[in-house]
Amino acid sequence: MASSHQASGIQAGRLSSQDIVENFGDLHPAYDAHEASVAADRCYFCYDAPCMTACPTSIDIPQFIREIQTGTPEAAARTILDQNILGGMCARVCPTETLCEEVCVRETAEGKPVEIGRLQRYATDALMAKGGHPFTRAASTGKRVAVVGAGPAGLSAAHRLAMLGHEVVVHEVKGKSGGLNEFGIAAYKSTNDFAAREVSWLMQIGGISVKHGDGLGAGLTLDALKADFDAVFLSIGLAGVNALRAPGENKDGSRDAVEFIAELRQATDLSTLAVGRNVVVIGGGMTAVDAAVQSKLLGAENVTIAYRRGQDAMGASRFEQDLATSKGVKLMFNVMPVAVHGEGAASEIELEYTRIVDGKVSGTGETLRLAADQVFKAIGQTLEGQPEGLVIEARKIKVNDTGRTSVAAVWAGGDCASGGEDLTVTAVAEGRDAAMDIHSSLMG
Repeated sequence: MASSHQASGIQAGRLSSQDIVENFGDLHPAYDAHEASVAADRCYFCYDAPCMTACPTSIDIPQFIREIQTGTPEAAARTILDQNILGGMCARVCPTETLCEEVCVRETAEGKPVEIGRLQRYATDALMAKGGHPFTRAASTGKRVAVVGAGPAGLSAAHRLAMLGHEVVVHEVKGKSGGLNEFGIAAYKSTNDFAAREVSWLMQIGGISVKHGDGLGAGLTLDALKADFDAVFLSIGLAGVNALRAPGENKDGSRDAVEFIAELRQATDLSTLAVGRNVVVIGGGMTAVDAAVQSKLLGAENVTIAYRRGQDAMGASRFEQDLATSKGVKLMFNVMPVAVHGEGAASEIELEYTRIVDGKVSGTGETLRLAADQVFKAIGQTLEGQPEGLVIEARKIKVNDTGRTSVAAVWAGGDCASGGEDLTVTAVAEGRDAAMDIHSSLMG
């Protein structure tokens, strides 16, 4: 009889609990003090630092690295957190290899950048370990602001607004705060319940209350919020998942990748999670890589990412692609799903080779089939519903540079809003900047 590792279908316990614990260890182990000092010594402390320009939150990177070099990591953390209050999580999940580290002078000259992300984690972890909070609230302004969504943008906005003296009420439809940091990031990037601990630490600023199980369409309306509060900030994310639009996509074994990642992140024992022997992930972004790698780490025998365009068009960075292949994931390019086959449950997926003509994907008519008892859909998320009165642009809430929507006294930021890339660090910047604009508006 086949072992659990070789068993067909979707099974739990493909690997031992100990193997799974080792597989899901920290992707980038934390620096100790000596390692951080050595890494900091590599920085040139550039006057016109390109790394700072590349950071969506404009952290003064040379400054915080110099503070680490001088043995004051808590001061370095303050420099980071002044611009990015979720600097601890961003240090873990940001694609630094395509942001600050890509433009590092050391990378340009030597092909080996200063490890800015790991240094940022060292500093923020040092401060959080001390307890307490580095910021204090201003005197009360008497103004009340509603934040809808407790993800990175909402938490960033809430913290900045509270720090400026406003009373903030966060409405979060899920039972826990954190958004994608809590539910949508690969478990090996955020270990030891860090997302929840960071939220608890952030809340120490005071002046913020959270109502869980509360969101637009779940007991709240935009009109009611506008009536009860002086301003509203929407950070509702993208709850809808795009369909494959292929026959059989609703068969047993075919599911949304974001749902799988959320289930994995909330599991107390990963060995109880079921995974297929043959897994195919449709998509080319970070979610696709996270779902594929974690399937492999749970014991799936064959895992394939199938993407409809070429490798250079993938949303996942080259680092993420290399991580996937290093774990045994196969990457297939220029293929798209045309059908999921199986009697009741998925057993195969049929893919069609594609060509790109004038930037558009079209099928060639040539197909192949892969064994697939589990198919994950990771082809993007969409805005679920349309908050009343708001202008939607490219399937997101239209905002200006400071997050103002088409409705007076309503701002938006994060994945739900038009603007920058769908990254944690971008969401933090948008929440912070919207909060500053809200403050200016409320204070005249």
